[in-house]
Amino acid sequence: MDYNTTRKALVLPEYGRNIQKMINHIKTVDDRDERNRLAMAVIQVMGNKNPHLRDISDFTHKLWDHLAIISEFELDIDSPYPTPTPEELNTKPERLEYQRADDIRFKHYGKVLEKMIKRAVSYEDGEEKDYLIEVICTQMKKAYVMWNRENAVDEQIFIDLKYLSKDQLIIPEGLKLKDVRDLAPKRPKTSIAKKSTKQSKYQSKRRKR
Repeated sequence: MDYNTTRKALVLPEYGRNIQKMINHIKTVDDRDERNRLAMAVIQVMGNKNPHLRDISDFTHKLWDHLAIISEFELDIDSPYPTPTPEELNTKPERLEYQRADDIRFKHYGKVLEKMIKRAVSYEDGEEKDYLIEVICTQMKKAYVMWNRENAVDEQIFIDLKYLSKDQLIIPEGLKLKDVRDLAPKRPKTSIAKKSTKQSKYQSKRRKR
């Protein structure tokens, strides 16, 4: 018996063993024109077998790349696209630089608020700058409430803003932020009255039966 476990592993299993057999056969064909014709036929079969690839912008290019991969880069044909090399496929992507958490002075405020503060420093003094400072302080208090509700007082927010802005932002005179109760996320209230009404209607229906 011929079992899959005794066969050569599939290069791209999503295309199945028949596609791989077709491509292996094309490699044995001596005539180049015939290889090109057979390769085009296989490309059409591969496209029909994986219709989800049609959503990809370079759908056809992807199929020709897969053809080269399945042939283990041994298929000598006239491809309409540059044939990839094993080195290109095995090249590791460049390492991404992530924002380090230790770069944020107050983690409960986050990096976005620190950027907002830097932007506010560049504004000229006036109503627009005062309004921006008020918005920043409100956002800071919202963030503080999520982190430590008990100590979310205006004085602490103003102290932190002064520190983060390096004393470059002045709190507008008489600024008072919203109360903690107004800033804390509100939980949806379940109506007990509605529940009791539904239960009474259900019980009355059962009695009528």
